[in-house]
Amino acid sequence: MIKMEVKTVTADQGGNFLVLLMDDEENKVLPISIGPLEAQAIALVLQGEAPPRPLTHDLLKAVCENLGGEMEKIVITDIIDSTFYAEVYLTKNSESIIIDSRPSDAIALALRFDAPIYMATKMVEFTYDYQDIIAREGGDEELH
Repeated sequence: MIKMEVKTVTADQGGNFLVLLMDDEENKVLPISIGPLEAQAIALVLQGEAPPRPLTHDLLKAVCENLGGEMEKIVITDIIDSTFYAEVYLTKNSESIIIDSRPSDAIALALRFDAPIYMATKMVEFTYDYQDIIAREGGDEELH
């Protein structure tokens, strides 16, 4: 597995939202298309803002914690027919629980738990070289 971090949430030329995950060495970028609500849920955490009332991901975190669960990590596991797949790894009483998830939801939860984000090694073929993106965009200001 390869450790990833959320670099940013951005919109493509068509107005679709993307979350950009970057490896620790800042060489590879994995763009994942997400919905506007998930983009907002991720962006709020990245900006250090808290909504006046809990959003769905805040609720899920509270439920998990109140039931004695902890988030261990999330893993972006696969892409099939242009759809990304992820797994959320929870621990309760030393027991590991793996839950299927959309990557956007898993990422929003991981950020709230401050849990690590990984991608399966086979997902490298779906990444882009960060230097190529900078060269194409004429700078890296949009990726911060």
